[in-house]
Amino acid sequence: MTMPWPVHPMMAATGELPDDTGRWALELKWDGVRVISYVSADGVRASGRRVTELAGRYPELSALADLLPHHDVVLDGEVVAFEDGRPSFERLQRRMHVGRPDPRLIREVPVRYVVFDLLFLDGRLLYDVPYTERRALLAELDLGGTGPVEVPPFLDGGDTAQVAELMEFTKEQRLEGLLAKRLDSVYRPGRRVDFWRKVKNFLTREVIICGWKPGKGRREGGVGSLLLGEYDAKGRLCFVGHVGTGFSDRALDELYETLWPLRRAVGPFDEPVPREFARDAQWVEPVLVGEVAYSVRTRDGRLRFPSWRGLRDDKDPLEVIREP
Repeated sequence: MTMPWPVHPMMAATGELPDDTGRWALELKWDGVRVISYVSADGVRASGRRVTELAGRYPELSALADLLPHHDVVLDGEVVAFEDGRPSFERLQRRMHVGRPDPRLIREVPVRYVVFDLLFLDGRLLYDVPYTERRALLAELDLGGTGPVEVPPFLDGGDTAQVAELMEFTKEQRLEGLLAKRLDSVYRPGRRVDFWRKVKNFLTREVIICGWKPGKGRREGGVGSLLLGEYDAKGRLCFVGHVGTGFSDRALDELYETLWPLRRAVGPFDEPVPREFARDAQWVEPVLVGEVAYSVRTRDGRLRFPSWRGLRDDKDPLEVIREP
């Protein structure tokens, strides 16, 4: 069978830790960028959710050609930047938007490709093979080592004491959480499924940048806060609040340069925006997606105490839909 291209990643639904954990595998949730890689005699290719060619952006992926010299494979994983031993989405921002990083940036911000699934192996499509069998085949490829590629282990959820310890570990280490995957789960490209679940220690949300409020004081002349939106179930672009914390000075400068060419005269929302946010706002075309962490949602759908995490150019604005 011909190697598939492109493969749209299967996505997990947000949920709670399952009660019947014995039927699930538990993996750490890696705070990075989802990447599907394709390895053959022709070299290494890579794509993401928006099917952008990513191999040039992350040249560390070329190590797969040396690790798999006699195989044709499609791998699913996450490109991650680490800081103090923990995944750092903020640090990864320096690499995410650079199409061809120079050697200095690669040295300053190295990334690792964390592989957690095998979708194609030497002419065999593995979409309908259960998760445990795909992981066993992945282990046989022996990708682990000290290089830029790793295959982390998973925990069989049958030992409830170990499950509790793992969950506590993620909280102590300030990690995002766990992914719970049914042991018998198949792979359905491009779909969001409930037999993969994101179990988060803190809430995160993709948002559409719809404008900014001018900065004051130290931020005068630039971005003070971003005005955020998301689509509802009827396709209307709705206001979900603003975010003014979590930015580095570098991020604010880069956002200003990115947003300036996208200015428009009126707001893009399909509903009125409260006057205190609309006053002095600079509106932009709703084409950029970012990610925020937040505490809760209010009854009117606003995000309380959001904190900026970074741009997500791997996400399509039309996919930013309010979850029920």
